[in-house]
Amino acid sequence: MPLEFESLSHGKIAFGFFNIETDILLLNQYFFFAQDFCRSVSEAAEKDQRENYETSWDIYLIEREKDIGNLMGAIYGIDHRGFIGEVYKRFPFPQNRDGFKQNPEGFKNRSLIENLIQKYAKGMEIYFRINKKRDQINIGEYAFNRTSFQELVKYIWQGGYPRWKDDIRPDYVLAMKAKIDPSKSCLFDGFILQ
Repeated sequence: MPLEFESLSHGKIAFGFFNIETDILLLNQYFFFAQDFCRSVSEAAEKDQRENYETSWDIYLIEREKDIGNLMGAIYGIDHRGFIGEVYKRFPFPQNRDGFKQNPEGFKNRSLIENLIQKYAKGMEIYFRINKKRDQINIGEYAFNRTSFQELVKYIWQGGYPRWKDDIRPDYVLAMKAKIDPSKSCLFDGFILQ
């Protein structure tokens, strides 16, 4: 489930997985895949700590709330409007609450999810920037301080609110940890995922 995280630019904002059978993430109205997030974080972790870092991400932007959908309505199976509703039509919330765990193989549903989201969103490129001097990380228009951004990374590492099913993480999450733990970048120096 998405949780609230503190941003420098927009106050508290929603970030996270919203369906256990896919690895797509939402950041307010931005939608992108955890695999891409982890790859960018891994690349940033390898950079010299004295340097700023910038790269671009391909994301999907859903501007209208009705096109995003109603997460709680979709979970309860009573509102399947919008993108989130369509995802829950394909992958309903588990009837047994013990089954509510993030699937480490959710990335295998990416092509299906990309086909669904294209009905509601426009693809666009945003910048992921790390400004060492300002201690600021930008994901498009959203700005975070280092501590808040690290909370986003921890959320992915843990598998979000439900945690990873059977404590098994996807390879791309393990690869991210392998880059972060020894990192001397200004973003992760001294930060260890546990």
